[in-house]
Amino acid sequence: MRAAVRYGLANSSRRTEIPVPADRVTVTRRIAAPAGKLFEIVSDPAGHVEIDGSGMLEAAPDAKRPTAVGDTFDMDMDRAPLGDIPNMGKYKVRNTVTRIVPDRLFEWAVGAVDQPPIGHVYGWQIEPVSDTESDVSNYCDWTNISDEMRSRREWPIVPVAMLEKSVANLEKLASAT
Repeated sequence: MRAAVRYGLANSSRRTEIPVPADRVTVTRRIAAPAGKLFEIVSDPAGHVEIDGSGMLEAAPDAKRPTAVGDTFDMDMDRAPLGDIPNMGKYKVRNTVTRIVPDRLFEWAVGAVDQPPIGHVYGWQIEPVSDTESDVSNYCDWTNISDEMRSRREWPIVPVAMLEKSVANLEKLASAT
């Protein structure tokens, strides 16, 4: 099974559908900012809170910037904005960095503070176009979740529209600094 993901370029009305595996959604936009500046924002847990398009991320208390695969950072969360699990309310997750390439890629797996990640990852991929522009992709990949977890909820957990909002928020933040 394959799904289509929207690929959009800022300052362009052209949108092209790109087929990708059904276990992954990606939203891409060209942003007028250098790759290093964008990476600084997306690799900082506090930056995640600022650019979050889901409304779920509340704080990254005491989180230090991860620099290597295996580093972790905690996030205070609120499930209410998704409206998919009644009365779940506020909780904390522990994110584990799964891939990191300075100025290019930052990816993490989500788990509970006292439990390992369940197999899905979120990430930011940055491809420099020039010294002042980059193509930025925000994605969710649930390829490695268990069949049991697949049967418990609809994927992706965060809808594509919220990923699109995160990319738009990143663009606003990058242009404001």
